Amino acid sequence: MKFRHTTSSGDDKVELQMTPMIDIVFQLLSFFIMTFRIGAQEGDFNVKMPVLAPAAGAASEIALPPIKIRLRADAAGRLTSVQFNDREMPVAGAMRLLREEIIGLIGDDRGPGSIQETAEVELDCDFQLRYEHVIDAVTAVSGYLDREGNIIKLVEKIKFAPPRTGAPASSS
Repeated sequence: MKFRHTTSSGDDKVELQMTPMIDIVFQLLSFFIMTFRIGAQEGDFNVKMPVLAPAAGAASEIALPPIKIRLRADAAGRLTSVQFNDREMPVAGAMRLLREEIIGLIGDDRGPGSIQETAEVELDCDFQLRYEHVIDAVTAVSGYLDREGNIIKLVEKIKFAPPRTGAPASSS
């Protein structure tokens, strides 16, 4: 049996090898870099920050006045009246007429800086109006499918008017 010789103090000196440790760290780093996958954004969040007021003398963009659509209902929630910018429309086929009016206002121009990008619709609905009529109105002004099945966007900014005074409070 062979005995190891120790120093006179009895302590063996142990040295750590740094080169293998650095090699392992670089291998791990390169592994994680090579296997990293950037995930696609989970939704199309169309968030636009407020724009500061234009400087004096700057050319202003073509601004379309807000489009106001008023939907009135009877006590049972049926649609009784549709107004487009204070102009009465027939209830039969009103959603098709709304779409045609929006197309007439916006035109075919699409993309950044277009009227379509700045257009805004305000829906003013009676409290008792059935939800299906509200969805029909939103669908009519937001876009449509063309003959080839492509989605044609019309208005992306749709807001609801605040409730009128005298509307019954909702129960939670």
